[in-house]
Amino acid sequence: MKAVHFGAGNIGRGFIGLQLVKSNYEVCFVDVNTTVVDELKSRGTYEVGYAAEGMANETVTGVTGLNSMTEANDVIAAIADAEIVTTAVGPALLSKIAPLIAKGLEKRTKNQPIYVVACENMIGGSTHLQTEVARHTTLTEAASYFPNAAVDRIVPLQRHEDPLYVEVEPFFEWVIETKRLPADYPVLEGVTYVEEITPFIERKLFTVNTGHALTSYLGALFENETIAQSLQDHRVRRGVQTALYETGWLLLEKYGFDAKVHSAYIQKNIQRFENPRIHDEIVRVARSPIRKLSPNDRLVKPARELMERGIEANGLALGIAAALTYSDPNDSESVELKTFIETKGIEETLVTYLGLQPNERLGQLIISQYNQINDSINSLA
Repeated sequence: MKAVHFGAGNIGRGFIGLQLVKSNYEVCFVDVNTTVVDELKSRGTYEVGYAAEGMANETVTGVTGLNSMTEANDVIAAIADAEIVTTAVGPALLSKIAPLIAKGLEKRTKNQPIYVVACENMIGGSTHLQTEVARHTTLTEAASYFPNAAVDRIVPLQRHEDPLYVEVEPFFEWVIETKRLPADYPVLEGVTYVEEITPFIERKLFTVNTGHALTSYLGALFENETIAQSLQDHRVRRGVQTALYETGWLLLEKYGFDAKVHSAYIQKNIQRFENPRIHDEIVRVARSPIRKLSPNDRLVKPARELMERGIEANGLALGIAAALTYSDPNDSESVELKTFIETKGIEETLVTYLGLQPNERLGQLIISQYNQINDSINSLA
């Protein structure tokens, strides 16, 4: 069995590709990183290590690589010959790889179905990818399925002498929606299959992604360098826990999760964030603040839904305010956001980037917290 995976980065090699190999697929990684692609192609194997005491490395075999820029025809041929296509490239790049996937589907002569799964931090990732693929082909492949998925594994930025070696946390979660799939869909190692995935996507987005982002933005306020270090600061920990119990209440209201089970899920994820063996830098987690502050993402969406239910999202408002003060001169989104605030003001920023009106209650909470943070910063200057 053959699989094509777009994105040979740490998540691709340390999570999705690893599970595909464990499911007895030969995996062709597609990427633009020449070094990684050439090493995959020449060696056909790599090592995965674990950020946990006493866990041995795993050797991943049966892999190869292709460069999507210089070997496009080979990528198309690989898709035409595959049973499954997966991605871990980031939501913004799905539209970039869609033309290759479309051409690969057009080249298929096999009768068996193909499954295309976007493993991204977004709601409806595979549906979005399917829409992008449809822009580039008039051929309707009746046996093409795009099931939505939710994925979760912490893989921090890392540098190793071996360009293929990657270290990951032991915990992972990969959930795939079975709605609209045929009865004989392939079962992958370690994957949870559910009829309706939205509750699981939002549980992950509003707990893992929200908590991770808030730890980074609140941690940056107090000049911490890593996520684990930030959670040793009681001010950061209290802020993160407050916000996650707010989102937890929302999830219980929307989907009926068990309160005790979800409370344990929150604490489990905080423990993951503070794993001392994972050197996860704030600059990695906090990057792309415009995307993270968008109306339908991990911060504003749950805060707005809470407010609509009559619950003031004070913890989330503090985290959002901290994100608006975050500054990284090496992050284009951070620079853009900071420049906009300085030239247009915080109220116009809420309208333009967060989709909020400054006179609505959530907007008022955020502005109040933002001003308090700036007053504190200025008093220390």
